[in-house]
Amino acid sequence: MKVEERFIEYVKINTVSDENSETRPSTSRQLILAEKLKKELIELGLHDARIDENGNVMASIEASQGYEEATPIGFVAHMDTVGDENAIVNPQVIANYDGKDIELGKSGKILSADLYTELKDYAGRTLITTDGTTILGADDKAGIAEIMTLCEELLQSGEPHGKICVAFTPDEEIGRGAAWFDVESFGAAYAYTLDGDLEGGLEYENFNAASAIFDIKGVDIHPGTAKGIMVNAAGLACRIQSMLPEAEVPELTDGYEGFYHLIEMKGDTQNARLEYIVRHHDAACFKAQKVTLERIEKTLNERYGENTVTLTYKDGYKNMSEIIDQNYHLIENAKRAIEEAGLTPNIKPIRGGTDGATLSFKGLPCPNLGTGGNAFHGIYEHITVEGMEKVVIVLHNLVKIYSEKR
Repeated sequence: MKVEERFIEYVKINTVSDENSETRPSTSRQLILAEKLKKELIELGLHDARIDENGNVMASIEASQGYEEATPIGFVAHMDTVGDENAIVNPQVIANYDGKDIELGKSGKILSADLYTELKDYAGRTLITTDGTTILGADDKAGIAEIMTLCEELLQSGEPHGKICVAFTPDEEIGRGAAWFDVESFGAAYAYTLDGDLEGGLEYENFNAASAIFDIKGVDIHPGTAKGIMVNAAGLACRIQSMLPEAEVPELTDGYEGFYHLIEMKGDTQNARLEYIVRHHDAACFKAQKVTLERIEKTLNERYGENTVTLTYKDGYKNMSEIIDQNYHLIENAKRAIEEAGLTPNIKPIRGGTDGATLSFKGLPCPNLGTGGNAFHGIYEHITVEGMEKVVIVLHNLVKIYSEKR
């Protein structure tokens, strides 16, 4: 089966995860795709394909004769997507694309070649887009399709190789997909996630991440007699936001710059809550961001009374560069594999998180490779068949490189 055929099949299966769920995986619909992938892997010849108790799909291709001492290498992609739990994805496939604006189905939405400048370079390719009503799901079903295609081609070609391990994880989009991943059972010494970005993309630096919540308790009283008594919780919420660095927000930062992102605020005079995500690539700067939040809490409690403002943290992922820098062959070999596929490596920091960060700190160093897609998490998401095919070639090249190391 061709990579685009797999991709079209996978995106039509709704696998939206749910951050409010406490189950593993967070939604049972992810298991529908998991079961399909397990069956497909077994049919291809990966007879150890299995789904663990947390919804991770794992399988392996044993080393070719004479290659048993080669470094076991793994490839990982995630099954879940963002989006509407009831959405039905209807991708549109445009053969021999002309490089111009595209009408997205009957939605009235236009995929603009001026806004997404890479589109002009796609003239002559086969482009896959949404119909303008849902996401596409290339994040990360493109990665799954590419890994599955690699497995099929390796088994059909008889190409010699070391042990190859593959895995498909749930719940990456809600930040906990790899938390219960069994690295020992997986069996690889090193791995690569395939998760987003254009073909040739290579990432091994991600944000340090935390969530931060301010709970605010007010004192309500009739406004006519409020002087010296009232503490307006909603007003204090506004003040907290104003006390943060004005320029350190997602819409004004890029590259290695961090931010405080207010994702929800609610409240009234008596009670209010602010929910933030806090991000920075640099560990020292990340610590300084936390100090800033703590200082705000302390200042307001000194002014309005103890426990008026309560700050709660929850740390997320850490910057995997700390681990990858100690295993830099992963980057050098990926660059070589990308170049040998006729692409130019595009190395840049991830302004977000990835399963690879969690896996790296669990003992499986795991940078990220681009899958060929763009404009993820929205109706303008798109990918080309040729881009996915190039990524499959990159994976073959990595298999060859690590099979050399016996």
